[in-house]
Amino acid sequence: MILISGRGSNMEAIVRAGLPANICAVISNRADAAGLAFALQGGVPTTVVDERRFSSREAFDSALADAIDEHSPDIVALAGFMRILGTSFVGRYSGGLVNIHPSLLPAFSGLHTHRRALMEGVKVHGCTVHFVTPQVDHGPIIAQAAVPVRPDDTEKTLAARVLVQEHLLYPLVLRWCVEERLVVRNGLVRLQGTDNRQIFFAQE
Repeated sequence: MILISGRGSNMEAIVRAGLPANICAVISNRADAAGLAFALQGGVPTTVVDERRFSSREAFDSALADAIDEHSPDIVALAGFMRILGTSFVGRYSGGLVNIHPSLLPAFSGLHTHRRALMEGVKVHGCTVHFVTPQVDHGPIIAQAAVPVRPDDTEKTLAARVLVQEHLLYPLVLRWCVEERLVVRNGLVRLQGTDNRQIFFAQE
């Protein structure tokens, strides 16, 4: 299952990857999320749990959980889902709730990651796929992809290059999840198998 809030480009990448799994539904917290149209065109069921209908985070989380549980998914992938989820919700799907974040965590958690990376003058930036925990953007790191920061980069150009890596990394990690190749011990994620790389560097 995939949760989105907007255009759903990572959701598209996951769908196009042809994973050995059934994408049972795409759920959005916004009725105007552009990604819903792509999902419907691809025959993937969609549901909207409109965040504006709920007066509290707890009420929204409960309704979202009900919508998810209708499909009994093994994995819930947050793909540009712009809601902070409460502790009870996260605990309900612990171990099966995965997110992608546009920075090399733990650096630049939260919003405006590319702008902040440029302001700090970092030389390497990228994206991270991690398991979700109640502490936002701080769950166990599964894998990362890195890109060099160019001297002439703008927020827009850097974001575009990172997004290319997101579209490669997220489907790969979800394939590992489906294949049950991930093991978490003491808060650290290890990948089982012959190719056990968990960090990737863009060739530019």
